[in-house]
Amino acid sequence: MSQPSPLRHEPPDSRSFDLTNLTVQNVQVGLARGAYTAQSLVEASLARIERYNSKYNAIIFLIPSAVEDAKEIDRRRAAGECLGPLAGVPVVVKDTVDMAGFPTTAGWSLLCGKMGGVNIIPERDAPVVARLREAGAVIIGKTNVPILSSSGSNANDSWAGPTLNVVIPDRVPGGSSSGTASAVASAMVVLGLGQETGGSIQKPASAQDLVGVKPTMCLVANAGVFPLSANRDVVGPLARCVRDAAICLDVIAGYTSEDPKTLAAVGKTPKEGYTSKLRGDALKGKRLALYGSGWRNQPLSKEAEVLYGRAKEELERLGAVLIEDPFAGSGFADLRKPLSDFDARGLESFPYDLHKYFERLGSKAELKSFAEFVQKTEKENPFEPSGLLYFLRDLPQFAAILANPSRPPDISEFIDLKAMYLGIFDEVFARHNLDACVFPQMLRELPPLHGTEHIRATTVDEINIAGLPGVTVPAGYYGSGSPFGLIFVGRMWSEAELLAYAYAYESATRHRNVPALDG
Repeated sequence: MSQPSPLRHEPPDSRSFDLTNLTVQNVQVGLARGAYTAQSLVEASLARIERYNSKYNAIIFLIPSAVEDAKEIDRRRAAGECLGPLAGVPVVVKDTVDMAGFPTTAGWSLLCGKMGGVNIIPERDAPVVARLREAGAVIIGKTNVPILSSSGSNANDSWAGPTLNVVIPDRVPGGSSSGTASAVASAMVVLGLGQETGGSIQKPASAQDLVGVKPTMCLVANAGVFPLSANRDVVGPLARCVRDAAICLDVIAGYTSEDPKTLAAVGKTPKEGYTSKLRGDALKGKRLALYGSGWRNQPLSKEAEVLYGRAKEELERLGAVLIEDPFAGSGFADLRKPLSDFDARGLESFPYDLHKYFERLGSKAELKSFAEFVQKTEKENPFEPSGLLYFLRDLPQFAAILANPSRPPDISEFIDLKAMYLGIFDEVFARHNLDACVFPQMLRELPPLHGTEHIRATTVDEINIAGLPGVTVPAGYYGSGSPFGLIFVGRMWSEAELLAYAYAYESATRHRNVPALDG
């Protein structure tokens, strides 16, 4: 079995070059022109990890074959072979996404062999990882997450220790795709994959000045991904620019036989790809819903209101037509019923979803069932009163699923709720002839890294329960330096349009600054 490489790599002998502004597009141009090779690019990426990862703690495992994988891309290029759209591009994947022969720890020492726990070593790649490989991406490593992806703010409880926010290190990095966001924001890599159940792509993207795509449910396979909810879990890209996110989405989106629900995506992806609508004038004449109490009865902070006001002016200059709180009076805001600050409905199937995940690992896996998971984690039982997932017991249908986790679950209450969300959303869009919503992704600036306050978002959990897509884009900074971001939300399968709107805004405003790193 392959073993993860220790987090150390000697700097490359090749000339140094700036990684901070590399995009997928200019990587391909540089490789084609011979400005550098895939090997030298990957070696430079590894050298940057060596320099900065000890500070930011984004990457928890390196892939030993990365340099050899890059050499193979160079060999194929020299031989004139047709290469994929990510050929030679350094990427990372979230710890929860399976890679054959490498640990999936879900951030928990009890599921990490080197910390004395049980090893989860999948025999097969998750479909999204297989697609990255097919596209020529060089996977550099796996990234840090909080235990069981249970925090949307930080990874402070991970066996690997906290991940820092690259933009503002004393604030939370966003979770649970904390490590992926920090790896991309610090330019250790060009792209990364995150996973979202309740904000875990959109929050770290917004927290670290990135573009994140939370896809429509069923657009991207989540087989081979350690679950929180098969009813809500999605995998999507985090990138430093909209075009890179669109290119990555092209690679991972669409039907795969291993995840039958992706059959719903057939005919729903753009024929010419997710970059095909990226234009500077994409916002002209588009009718955009603005945030208000009709969506959620929680106000923005005063400074968030000011920043949102500036963003509205920018959008209007780009030709957008802004519609004040079109959800007012629709009943949409009344649907959300948070447990604390998180509406967990849809997670009641966790025992069954995890049982099915373990079944996929293969005959040699140390864990083959939910029952074995419970046994191996008994000393920190997540379902006990002090456990991370105790809140699931407040969901009415959870107890029956926990009692018989191998039986397909009854989640009828969640299905009814999802239908109500989608019904109101579609009715409001039709009545006001809307193209998208555009909201501040967060209600206020980021809280401190070490504290009890959590990120307060505007679209978590509405779009997660409904299964709607969202695209985040940088939109400025608070006075403290904390990033301010927008999120474009639209109808199911509208990623191409949302990416186009984000691209037009990004191109006109250029709000993202390259962060100054400490290492």
